[in-house]
Amino acid sequence: MHNCQSIMPTYEAEVEQHIFAATQHILKALGASKNLSDDFRRALTELDSHLSTMTIITENEGGGFSEIEEQLKHAEKKIIRWESDPSLIWDSGPMEATEYLQAINEILTVIESLGGLSLSENGKLRMIALRAQNALQRAMSRLEKELCHILSQHKQYFRPQYVSFHSRAEDMFYNESFAFLEDEIVEEISQRDGEDGETFEFSLDLVDPHVIPDIKSIANVMSASNYMQEFCEAFIGKRREALYEYLSILEIEKLSLEDVLKLEWDSLNREIKKWTWAIKIIIRVYLASEKRLCDQILGGFGSVNSFCFIEISKASVLCLLNFGQAVAMGPHKPEKLFRLLDMYEIMADLHIDVDGLFSDDDGSFVRIEYHKLLRTLGDYARETSMRFVNAIASDASLHPFRGGGIHHLTKYVMNYMRVLADYSDTFSLLLKDQDADESQAVVEIDNDQDFYSSSSGPMACHLRLVTCTLESNLIVKSKLYKDDSLQHIFLMNNIHYMVKKVKDSDLRLFFGDEWIRKHIGKFQQHATSYVRATWCSVISILRDDGKTSLKERCRRFSTAFEEIYKNQTRWCIPDLQLREDLQISTSQKVIPAYRNFLGNNNSNVSDKHVKYTTDDLAELLLDLFVGSPRSLRNSRRRA
Repeated sequence: MHNCQSIMPTYEAEVEQHIFAATQHILKALGASKNLSDDFRRALTELDSHLSTMTIITENEGGGFSEIEEQLKHAEKKIIRWESDPSLIWDSGPMEATEYLQAINEILTVIESLGGLSLSENGKLRMIALRAQNALQRAMSRLEKELCHILSQHKQYFRPQYVSFHSRAEDMFYNESFAFLEDEIVEEISQRDGEDGETFEFSLDLVDPHVIPDIKSIANVMSASNYMQEFCEAFIGKRREALYEYLSILEIEKLSLEDVLKLEWDSLNREIKKWTWAIKIIIRVYLASEKRLCDQILGGFGSVNSFCFIEISKASVLCLLNFGQAVAMGPHKPEKLFRLLDMYEIMADLHIDVDGLFSDDDGSFVRIEYHKLLRTLGDYARETSMRFVNAIASDASLHPFRGGGIHHLTKYVMNYMRVLADYSDTFSLLLKDQDADESQAVVEIDNDQDFYSSSSGPMACHLRLVTCTLESNLIVKSKLYKDDSLQHIFLMNNIHYMVKKVKDSDLRLFFGDEWIRKHIGKFQQHATSYVRATWCSVISILRDDGKTSLKERCRRFSTAFEEIYKNQTRWCIPDLQLREDLQISTSQKVIPAYRNFLGNNNSNVSDKHVKYTTDDLAELLLDLFVGSPRSLRNSRRRA
């Protein structure tokens, strides 16, 4: 019985050795195939090495472990050889890299095999284990170096031309006089709208695809060696550097809050435009590709994948968000509204991408900060729009506007609103949902396209508030003219300009035909009031009051006409059609009365007392409202 028990372990060991030998034979047969992938071939090599070590251990369980030590020496030589070699393993070819990884796997197999034995009872085993751990540590240090080199040498960038950004308020200018937003600029902006398309490559190779298997093999070995933390630190560091470099390519600088607040508008405007352009590229293209890269390399490592991606991208995304927060802390200048709306629209468009990229708990901080900025920009845009209304109301003038023409304030406000109409969906939503949940508001941007085409929506109410405030200010400004006639010319010009801007743009959708008809009536009434205020008293000179002689009436009429001519050729009606209409209505008032006067008194008044014929007057009236003084010395005069 005793002999039978002593034979059993020997028999079992022999069976195990036969199994190992048969398995190794199969592995060698598979390895001879030419159709195996690199990954599969590496796996076969690792398994063969593991089986070899297990065979050695099985054979030496009752002996001195000499063959295990010999295998360790063989692996150590491969590790040590590369320590003295200045070249890089993966640059030397796939065979060298495979042999190096095989050496590490042999060391791991030795460590694993010794792990189940009592090392404290055997000094020889303890020394072998310590040597194996030391060799593994040196190999892991070398793999970190190789990993960093591969990531640095094989990183790839894509050209920024893949994405273009164009603001609908490309050239907005402002100062306290509201003097720098002219019709030509707005027309040019309108013509450029829609010219720039956007093309996205949602999945790009940020690292050369050919080295992805090499990086994965390093990750697998370092993970098996319990050095995954070191792998992640190296991987995160290099990929984070690549993202910083790409931000530099996009000309994005890391600006502090103080730096942003100190920028003059021209500089801040440029920075916002770069930011609005870059954030779309970074989130929708670059980070989407970075996430794909992490999935390719770390997809089998569970939460490590998400952790690495978040650590790579978090700092850069927060840098972009911090700039947005700084912009929203500056003064509420009118021209800033369009940049804010550009920023808001881009962020609203990207919020689903951000939520997807940072969906895990570790990324919740980025999501929270992103949505916080989105709300802040919306609030700041609303506040800026109301500050603009207040700025219009408080815009005071000490002197009347020259010639009664179109005031800078009117031009600025109407052109401002014309550009604002291009942001109607977004701005209407901000006005409508001031107290609504921001996330729901973002969804509505995409879904509610027809609601705000009505002239009764929040956008229409806001725009009418702006024009009402403008009209009130213009009435105050008109009082600066001492001449009642010039007051009417000023208001006629400015209200006509307002109507023209509404009729000829998308503003018509928000104001409606009733507003247009009402304000056409307003400027026409001012035209009628001008004729009455200017010419009724002049024409009354021609009437016979029973006291004034014909000669005196002719003289007084000519003097009054010349005074009006002298003043009102300086006045300005920029719109040619409006000027012609007023010249016609003036002629229809003056010429018939003068013709009747001359006809009724033709036999009683001498030609020498009649300074101007009706044709003279008709021609001279065409000189009114041209904006520059004219001389009467060359006018025809009866002899």
